[in-house]
Amino acid sequence: MQFTHNTLSENVRAQSVEVLNKHLAAAIDLHGQLKQAHWNVRGPGFIAVHQLFDTVAEQVEAYSDQLAERAGGLGGTAHGTVQISAKRSFLVPYDLGIASADEHVFAVSSALAAFGQSTREAIGLAAAFGDVDTADLFTEVSRGIDQHLWFVESQLAPKGDARATGK
Repeated sequence: MQFTHNTLSENVRAQSVEVLNKHLAAAIDLHGQLKQAHWNVRGPGFIAVHQLFDTVAEQVEAYSDQLAERAGGLGGTAHGTVQISAKRSFLVPYDLGIASADEHVFAVSSALAAFGQSTREAIGLAAAFGDVDTADLFTEVSRGIDQHLWFVESQLAPKGDARATGK
């Protein structure tokens, strides 16, 4: 840990940096998965889904930056290389063989949901070891991820909902 005048104990800061780096790796992976989907989506709704994936990728990249900067601000080192991210990401690897918009929407939704679940867990962890500011950052990220998940999942027609089909 680097010296800082931050008044959190070194133990709390080290724990925060660890959870921040875990999510930094996954956020970098998630950004790459979104770009993979953006570049390779095909189908009738192409342009809308293509643009949506790019918009979400931009926001996920911003989350990566915020996570890394918080780690650095706490006196830690952000571990944000592609090589480290590939080793440490907890996300399921993206299927490179898919092309249809529905398949990409499903894959991206799954990745967003997994990342969102983990950020919600990180809120509790950071709060439990006494870093409410890091917990607040994870809360902000969680809210954004949930909104993007809603936008992405909304690209699929409702299934099994009698209200949607009129039956």
